[in-house]
Amino acid sequence: MLNLLTDPNLRWILLGSMLLGLSGGVIGTFSYLRKQSLIGDTLAHAALPGICIAFMLTGVKSVGLFLVGALLAGAAATLSVTLITRYSRIKPDAAMGIVLSLFFAVGIVLLTRIQHSSYGNQSGLDKFLFGQAASMTSSDLYTLGGVALLLVIACGLLYKEFKLLSFDPGYGRGLGFPMGLLEQLLLGLTTVAVVVGIQAVGVVLVAALLITPAVSARYWTDRLGVMTVLAGLFGALSGAAGAWISSGVSQLPTGPISVLAATACFVASVLFGPRRGLAAKLLGRRSARRRWLAESAGVAARANIQAAMQATAQAAVLTDGQANVHDNAHPNVHSAAHANERGTSV
Repeated sequence: MLNLLTDPNLRWILLGSMLLGLSGGVIGTFSYLRKQSLIGDTLAHAALPGICIAFMLTGVKSVGLFLVGALLAGAAATLSVTLITRYSRIKPDAAMGIVLSLFFAVGIVLLTRIQHSSYGNQSGLDKFLFGQAASMTSSDLYTLGGVALLLVIACGLLYKEFKLLSFDPGYGRGLGFPMGLLEQLLLGLTTVAVVVGIQAVGVVLVAALLITPAVSARYWTDRLGVMTVLAGLFGALSGAAGAWISSGVSQLPTGPISVLAATACFVASVLFGPRRGLAAKLLGRRSARRRWLAESAGVAARANIQAAMQATAQAAVLTDGQANVHDNAHPNVHSAAHANERGTSV
């Protein structure tokens, strides 16, 4: 832990991982609610050919140029998914799977060609597959900070519009909102969040930091604002945990450890979420069973009391009836005795 505070490089890795988790968790909330969890994976895999093409055109390993190429490739992938779903009967998840496979295959082909070509500076491009957070510098930290600030401000300013887009876009169109433009803007922000995270986590795992914190936050609240804040917090904690653990143990990469930390948050949320967690559901079922047993016992007791009261009332009615019959029978007996007496005297 002291190394994180004293070593500038480790501090950059820690802050960069936290900013990456924060921005991914905030923007990933809306992707998750729109049932587009695969969009992050699609954009991440689509960024690989953009990185390769940027290197082949310039011959320089520049993170800035790679980000530009990845952004253009991500925009092309987003446009492809939109066109496929709009002008065909293919569902969005199938369209994203097709685009993901196509772009990633093209990226692998280009990466293999680069590694077997005459480029003298091709080493290290494969790090974008699995990420290399240890290569972060102060300029990368400034980039991540600017992107995180941009995403948080955009989600804050367009919170109501993104909320409407996530839950009822048809109603938004009826109110006159440009839902198509808002959807493209949200996809663009998602692309930015994915692209800046490729260096730290890689194209294979960056989607996990986009969706897993949002899914974890869903177990703790039913309010979108609170869920967005919690998703950003879980993402930042996952990034911090990944940087801390990887700095204390040698030969452990920061990106995969951050993903494992995010998964641990998800498991804890599934188990101990206040309303949707397994523990809460188990306790709720036990409480409901106890209430049902108590109510059943109360109903049975009230039924027994009512039956006893009815039996007592019936017994009282029978007693009164027998008494009346006995009283009515006495005059007849006396009359018969008196008639006998008169017959005897005659």
